[in-house]
Amino acid sequence: MPDATPSLRRSLRLGSVVLFGLAYMTPLIVLGTFGIVSELTSGATPSAYLLALVAMLFTAYSYGTMARAHPVAGSAYTYVRRTIDSRVGFLVGWVVLLDYFFLPMVIWLIGATYLQAQFPSVPFSIWILAFIAATTCLNVLGIKVANKANFLLMAFQLLVVAIFVVLSLRHLLVADGPGAWFSGAPFANGLTTWGGVSAGAALAAYSFLGFDAVTTLTEETVDPRRTMPRAILLIALIGGGIFVLVAYTTQLVHPGSFAEPDSAAFQIATTIAGDLFAAVFLAGLVVAQFASGLAAQASAARLLFAMGRDGVLPRKVFGYLHARFGTPVFNIVLTGVIGLIALMLDVSTSTSFINFGAFVAFTAVNVSVLALFLHERVAGRRPQILSHVVVPVIGAVVDVWLLVNLDRAALVLGSIWLAAGIIYLTYLTRLFRTPPPTMDLAEQVESKPGPATR
Repeated sequence: MPDATPSLRRSLRLGSVVLFGLAYMTPLIVLGTFGIVSELTSGATPSAYLLALVAMLFTAYSYGTMARAHPVAGSAYTYVRRTIDSRVGFLVGWVVLLDYFFLPMVIWLIGATYLQAQFPSVPFSIWILAFIAATTCLNVLGIKVANKANFLLMAFQLLVVAIFVVLSLRHLLVADGPGAWFSGAPFANGLTTWGGVSAGAALAAYSFLGFDAVTTLTEETVDPRRTMPRAILLIALIGGGIFVLVAYTTQLVHPGSFAEPDSAAFQIATTIAGDLFAAVFLAGLVVAQFASGLAAQASAARLLFAMGRDGVLPRKVFGYLHARFGTPVFNIVLTGVIGLIALMLDVSTSTSFINFGAFVAFTAVNVSVLALFLHERVAGRRPQILSHVVVPVIGAVVDVWLLVNLDRAALVLGSIWLAAGIIYLTYLTRLFRTPPPTMDLAEQVESKPGPATR
């Protein structure tokens, strides 16, 4: 007789986990937001990505430490809940929900921005509505992006990125000779300021979201205590290297300002290879954003369903599954409705909004390592000072620093979301007299967004 409570199968090895993380990071996103970061840094985009990479490495190490100590799914929420407090863990889970809930909106916004740049006569709202309608209908019907298709899509993205870099170098070679390939100007110029690079790094960190996401695969990974920490660092290093290289070559081609920063990469694609490649680049970006939005909306709806099933959210509404399709229809539609907010935001603000939740979660994970250090000492063990104190302290300080450098509107919106979570937690715990319900985030592994989740 089959087991009534199936468990996740451990089949993923280091290569598969790294590939998933790189796919989640989405190589094309560095071009999708290039113009905005370039404007913030006054033409020093690779410096912003390099700074973000260094900052993320500290936090990536802390994620690895916690994944080794607690090899279960749930990521930041689980780590904080197990080492600090269930109520603090609930708030971290609430902030993580911010990422899931609003990520589809950002994905649709980026895709619509590039489509409008190519077809300016079509109203921007039409593209947003088209993205939302198509993905919502497909998710209601229960269509999912298979893992193999996701990896193929990632390979396509890497191919487009590689072609973009090669064509950029070719353009520089023809225009100014091979000496143009080497310059310090993309990292620092007469207009570069520390504040500008810091603001750019705070936004560029959005591209790194993915090294943390693989911790949700812990229960499907072979030897997770050894594999997961290595995978997390490799993902951050490889992804960061790609971002810095692409930003460097792209900044060489176009060191100045842009008429339309939100769609700058499309303008550069036209410059380096004409309209044909620009069309290929646009097609690749839009396909990636569509698949990404499809997976992100499915994941957000699944998370809301799990929270409804567990009583964290009203069960009758959020825990409902359609009798025929077997999908959380209300949650899917709700996520689509939330996507309409994209009509009132730009890419910079919406991306920073997502980063608010990420930086709060990152900071919490670093603090969790410090709490783990204290638990280990109380238990009579002697954890390493470097890995359990020095690294997480630096990581937490850097994450808070990046947090305060976010767009002001994002800080306001993020703070409102966090305040709402505190109010809701107060209600759930009867003025903190009872523990909060447990979010079963381990159940989300199957529906995590695929390679184009940006």
